[in-house]
Amino acid sequence: MIRLDDLTLSFPDGDGRVTAVDHVSLVARPGTATAITGPSGSGKSSLLALASTLIRPDAGRVLIDDVEASALNRNEAASLRRERIGIVFQQSNLLPSLTAQEQLEVMNELGAPGSRARRSGIPARAAELLDAVGLSVHRGKRPHQLSGGQRQRVNIARALMNEPRVLLVDEPTSALDQERGAEIIELILRLTDELDTATLLVTHDLVHLPRMHAVVRMVDGRLEPWVPAPVAA
Repeated sequence: MIRLDDLTLSFPDGDGRVTAVDHVSLVARPGTATAITGPSGSGKSSLLALASTLIRPDAGRVLIDDVEASALNRNEAASLRRERIGIVFQQSNLLPSLTAQEQLEVMNELGAPGSRARRSGIPARAAELLDAVGLSVHRGKRPHQLSGGQRQRVNIARALMNEPRVLLVDEPTSALDQERGAEIIELILRLTDELDTATLLVTHDLVHLPRMHAVVRMVDGRLEPWVPAPVAA
């Protein structure tokens, strides 16, 4: 489970400060996917950065299961990310010289000592995940040999290599057409259910929101319920 408890984050802005996240609280439970939508500049990416422990809030708490992540020092937070958090960035940032299989295997260098990957074999775990995302026949290909949708699938599989309890996904369909985007969303939802992760997904793509377990909208740093637009007669 991930719990965001009354989070506030501000940044310097000229002579003053701008509030990017304004007293935000949110809970995502295992096996559920929560979408965070809203206009550009509303604080969605800042909220995801707080949830991932990449930055520390001015106030409030981030709890991953029973650990208060926002109270950890830099090394402790890095260890928590390796052990319990998977991050799917907007850009896949795959290493150009590595095959799809190797992109996952290299994550073992960052993995927790007791992770499943270490117990059952790194190559086997990587192959298992590539099969789960539909890329078993492409495991020997490098990024330039893969389509945009396939690279995003590798990106998702890589984030799951160390069996995270929490999956944080930033705009996974932004560089894809509608059909490929729908496939990626379906994949994330299926893996959330099968692997029992608590998933937070930032998206501008409203067409996918009805598929989510929960949806919130961020405006000017605050969360509000998402209200679907009325269907035209």
